[in-house]
Amino acid sequence: MPEPRPGGGDFNTPSPARVYDYVLGGSDHYAADRQMAEGVLRDWPALATLAPSNRAWILRVVRILTEAGIDQFLDVGSGLPTAEAVHEVAQRINPDSRVVYVDNDPIVESHRRALLAENDLTAYVHAPAQNANTVLRAAEQTLDPRQPVAVLMSAVLHYVPEPPAEVVAPYVRWLAPGSYLAISHVAIEGSDPQMLSRIARVFPQQTVRHRAEIEAAFAGLELLEPGLVDVERWRPDTEVSLTPQRLLAGVGKVT
Repeated sequence: MPEPRPGGGDFNTPSPARVYDYVLGGSDHYAADRQMAEGVLRDWPALATLAPSNRAWILRVVRILTEAGIDQFLDVGSGLPTAEAVHEVAQRINPDSRVVYVDNDPIVESHRRALLAENDLTAYVHAPAQNANTVLRAAEQTLDPRQPVAVLMSAVLHYVPEPPAEVVAPYVRWLAPGSYLAISHVAIEGSDPQMLSRIARVFPQQTVRHRAEIEAAFAGLELLEPGLVDVERWRPDTEVSLTPQRLLAGVGKVT
């Protein structure tokens, strides 16, 4: 029998968003998702460390930027809500912070709409990252592009076939001076070749890119210290250890 869900539906088909939620220790997943997740972890055990490290990084970015005065966020490829959400971190520091979430997974859409229904400073846009015009037109109903906005692209561009620089270009053109672009992306350099082979088997839709291709997405922006580094090493709150898979992260400022 299918597991029940709010609003009905058959959740016997695994969802990538719910698999990620399971790895992060969330609760929005079902038996099919858990079964797939355990298989992924057998082939790619580093994900058990890498996924939480990436989530911790993006929440650090949100905290740091909110403390620096940013009160508008566009979270592209947001995934399911797991542990703290971007709007919860930002609004805890500045209750007037506005957040727009973007994803093209219908499962994410149903969860986000339910969670954000009572928060009038948040919104959800159902669209892929590549459809920048659609995303930005919808985002402008909540965000003011004349003021600084932080665009967050956490572990999403490696699921997009187009080059990262091509995908982010319209977002950067839309951003006002003082805005930010945050990206994390799996990288070839420094990664265990066997690990890359496992990733290709588990996530054939994922594109692992060279560092130069990831850096190109920050062209014309001022990279904040410490630059484009392993996600665990971007302004960590605690001591860190690296996994065999490199996930690079950086934050660029529009000047």
